[in-house]
Amino acid sequence: MNELVWLAPIAAVAALVFALILASGVKKQSLGNDRMKEISGAIKEGAQAFLKAEYKILVLFVLVLFVVIGLGIGNWITAVCFLVGAAFSTMAGYFGMQVATDANVRTANGAKEGGMGKALGIAYKGGAVMGMCVVGLGLLGISVIYLFTKDVNVLTGYSLGASSIALFARVGGGIYTKAADVGADLVGKVEVGIPEDDPRNPAVIADNVGDNVGDVAGMGADLFESYVGAIISAITLGAVAYPGGEGIMFVFELAFAGIIASLIGVFYARSSKSTNPQAALNHGTYVGGVIVIAAAYYLSTSIFGNTAAFVAIASGLVVGLLIGKITEIYTSADYASVKKIAEQSETGPATTIISGLAVGMYSTFLPMIFICVGVILAFFTMGGAKDAGMGLFGISLAAVGMLSTTGLTVAVDAYGPIADNAGGIAEMSELPPEVREITDTLDSVGNTTAAIGKGFAIGSAALTALALFSAYAHTVGLKAIDLLNPVTLIGLFIGATLPFVFGAMTMESVGKAAYQMIEEVRRQFHEIPGLLEGKAKADYQKCVDISTAAALHEMIMPGVIAIVAPLLVGFLFGTEALGGLIGGSLASGVLVAILMANAGGAWDNAKKFVEASGRKHTPVHDATVVGDTVGDPFKDTSGPAMNILIKLMTIVSLVFAPVLAANGGILLGLFK
Repeated sequence: MNELVWLAPIAAVAALVFALILASGVKKQSLGNDRMKEISGAIKEGAQAFLKAEYKILVLFVLVLFVVIGLGIGNWITAVCFLVGAAFSTMAGYFGMQVATDANVRTANGAKEGGMGKALGIAYKGGAVMGMCVVGLGLLGISVIYLFTKDVNVLTGYSLGASSIALFARVGGGIYTKAADVGADLVGKVEVGIPEDDPRNPAVIADNVGDNVGDVAGMGADLFESYVGAIISAITLGAVAYPGGEGIMFVFELAFAGIIASLIGVFYARSSKSTNPQAALNHGTYVGGVIVIAAAYYLSTSIFGNTAAFVAIASGLVVGLLIGKITEIYTSADYASVKKIAEQSETGPATTIISGLAVGMYSTFLPMIFICVGVILAFFTMGGAKDAGMGLFGISLAAVGMLSTTGLTVAVDAYGPIADNAGGIAEMSELPPEVREITDTLDSVGNTTAAIGKGFAIGSAALTALALFSAYAHTVGLKAIDLLNPVTLIGLFIGATLPFVFGAMTMESVGKAAYQMIEEVRRQFHEIPGLLEGKAKADYQKCVDISTAAALHEMIMPGVIAIVAPLLVGFLFGTEALGGLIGGSLASGVLVAILMANAGGAWDNAKKFVEASGRKHTPVHDATVVGDTVGDPFKDTSGPAMNILIKLMTIVSLVFAPVLAANGGILLGLFK
């Protein structure tokens, strides 16, 4: 039976080969005219410069944590796995971003030469490279480590490496992109009254760079972490539930099926004849989902002899699709919520903010209900009523099911920033208006797909963190959490507070960086003669440097808190208090993440809805611009970072669980 595990790395390599083929196909497309080449070159150069600077800092962080893991738990194999996880996560983000910066200008030129179909095809190919890199590198690392070590416990190091990179990539990239975006919007669109992506705006290149480092590299690292964490937690719990190895075998075979389904789904989406970009992208996702469900049924009946695992997998996958649909309903201009925000904007920015926050709050309810239903189905179907270990394995399978088509999810999500960049390049290159209409349509769909991707990432983070929490509880021998125990309550309250503190820190970081950007943009408009009239060239590099420096400086403290907080609580108050912390952060973090992501997406598309109705440069449009500006750090910085926060704290707890179990509760010991 174990011989079939080799199918997993084979599928992973196939995904990576396919990514190379797609990247080659993108590179073969025309770059367009000299002006387009110049702009795209500046965007690519800025993105590469930021990532190189970020990685220099991360190398030091990773090496320090490598030593801490090796010495702290006394297992250097786990520490090496940590290095591999960090390296593979970095590679996935970097390769995906490289192709995204190749695809943006080619998408714009494709819109000019071949219309909607060609532009959509190039943008989707560029996004699919990111998707294939995420699942290919993720599964390759897990499967190869397991095949050579045969030890499921060391895999937690790989997951921690992925989580560490994801946090800094998301936070750093998010701060970068939103500092530029807010600065560009407030001065350019609100104060000066020039269009979005106008070449006269000094922050416009930094804004486009940010789309790539935040929404491509950062998002890829985020879902890489979720994908890896879900598989590893399922393998860990499967080894306990099925000592004969059937559980491990099932997880690897399902991951194999998920990659094959993603490959087929990408082919299907590319060949879709639909003239609606959203429909074309959805078709591929649905086809991939159907294939995974069919594969789960076959594997469940052939390996376990029943359909219990199939139901757990299907529940997770269906919950993921439902969360995506609910997110679309709350964030797409095709539905009532966004239109209501646009209507409320007629009375000014205050009512825009109020209505957007209300939409975000409403949007938390149904996804949480769906997650709860999925957890209950997975737990009890797998026999959790009689054997809690089997039920917890079922929950981990639900997480794997939700993330089984990660390749498709990331492809659709990464498509959005490429389309956004294409619109900016079209505007700055002064391409015909019909080109910008095409790119605006693609961008609007991209906003929705990005919001759906964020919703999916949040849902998967919740299930993945719950599965990792289960593995932690098993490792430390935690059978239950007593909420009447004041020590546990301390952990719960601290955990529930951390997402708010984390969100405040990241929001404040965006505000600080945006302030510097606003001052610089204002300075250039005042001090560069002829800039506003289009007779002089803006100093784009200065704005790029401001975003880079701010992001690198501000991303350190949130990352440190996410790692130190669980260790501090565990050592001071013990493993049960740490369990309370994980539970509290999971509950509040998921809700805050959904609220921020959906409110931000709704504000963004409300602005685009007003623009599409021909009301640019009106008071209504100005109000929606304010809403969009507030929503930017919500949906692209603080909100997405919550996913990583709850998973990182859980995986840190899991990796250091043996040490905490043996030495935790130091403070409590003083009172005994």
